Amino acid sequence: MADVGRPTVMTKETIDKLEEGFLMGFTDKEASLYANIDVTTLYNYCNDNPNFSTRKELLKEQPKIMAKQNIIKSIKKGSELDSKWYLERKSKNEFSLKQEIDNSHKFDDGAINELIESITGLKDESN
Repeated sequence: MADVGRPTVMTKETIDKLEEGFLMGFTDKEASLYANIDVTTLYNYCNDNPNFSTRKELLKEQPKIMAKQNIIKSIKKGSELDSKWYLERKSKNEFSLKQEIDNSHKFDDGAINELIESITGLKDESN
């Protein structure tokens, strides 16, 4: 007589619940909780079913796609605020409100002291 193991918890209903969670942008842990399974069960299932693993990652992108669609719809309707917001993030070189400072220059102590002296007019007598 063959060994009969526990019935799988990865039923169609469980997989549907996981996919529903991934469509809402849930992490693996959150989707597992939502589907009432242990996250290791999900990982084991993904290892055994690479197509599901790929689908899972694609489903997780859906909220970003929907958000982008909403922004573009608003821009198409003429929203100046959303247009400005979009440009500030997507065309930073031209529209960013933040200034980026390049601090990759290396100064030795002497150069730093000279800089401080030139700004403050004070000489560091500790050296």
